[in-house]
Amino acid sequence: MNNNNMICDLETGVCGVAGEEEMEMIDFNQPKKSINLYYVTDPICSHCWAIEPVLRRFIEQYGEYFNFHPVMGGLLEKWHDGPIDPANGIYKPADVAGHWREVGEYSRMPIDGTLMIDNPVQSSYPPSRVFKVIQKNHNEQKAHEYLRRAREALFAFNQNISDPSVMIEIVNKLGLDGEAIVNEAEQPIGQQLLNEDFGLARSLGVRGLPTIVMINEENKGVKIVGGRPFESYVDGLKQVLNREDLQPKQQPSLSSLLEKEKLLFSKEVEVMYDVEQSAVTSFIEKELSSDQYQVKEILGEAYFTTTK
Repeated sequence: MNNNNMICDLETGVCGVAGEEEMEMIDFNQPKKSINLYYVTDPICSHCWAIEPVLRRFIEQYGEYFNFHPVMGGLLEKWHDGPIDPANGIYKPADVAGHWREVGEYSRMPIDGTLMIDNPVQSSYPPSRVFKVIQKNHNEQKAHEYLRRAREALFAFNQNISDPSVMIEIVNKLGLDGEAIVNEAEQPIGQQLLNEDFGLARSLGVRGLPTIVMINEENKGVKIVGGRPFESYVDGLKQVLNREDLQPKQQPSLSSLLEKEKLLFSKEVEVMYDVEQSAVTSFIEKELSSDQYQVKEILGEAYFTTTK
């Protein structure tokens, strides 16, 4: 047989003459993500803090289907004499403390809240502007990491995240230049970037936080308002994609998740891995070696940090 164009078929195991095609172009790019997911939120939104466990799992398992865009919603420009949120009985900073505690107890994402009596956050705009500057100068992932650290500082560890020194410390711990970023955020560009988010939130019809809006290529979408169960976000994604055969990724190993997140509350471990609260300790001990983590407690809730 005088033919150099031979091939062994991987499926049949039979070797013979190759087909007519000598060369073909192959596209190795991943399928384009056709969904844009806008998460309209705010650094001091307690209900946004409450949905962190569910939102993290949704992103981890279904993030390959959408482009994730956090959007700042502008929850509190400043305190004034009139009511801020009369529906929840909030007229002054001290009124927030009780509301936050209720959210923390219900969600089991710890919230201290006494800060709002002793040293209240006067505006959510400063930390929101810092978020936007990090997003502009670095990337979405780093900005989202900053948002998480700011919420930990505010809700669990009772720090005033509108204070420049607190913001600088949080940004420094991300490996960035906190002073430079906080200073830039206070320039006109900081508010300009924030105003762009406010305009986007309005165009999405957002009237409360948290709100998640998923939009497909046909510019049709689903809007999910408030904290919802994990299945609601999955159902929304199926609806906007118009398909039922979504394949969730396996949850990341606990060791890789903790290494990435640095701190996880018990509730977050429970939601990510479908573990009962009473079984979290044994689950952690099974998944991690004793030199990988530390366990601590705050406001009656366990949390886990890396030892690095």
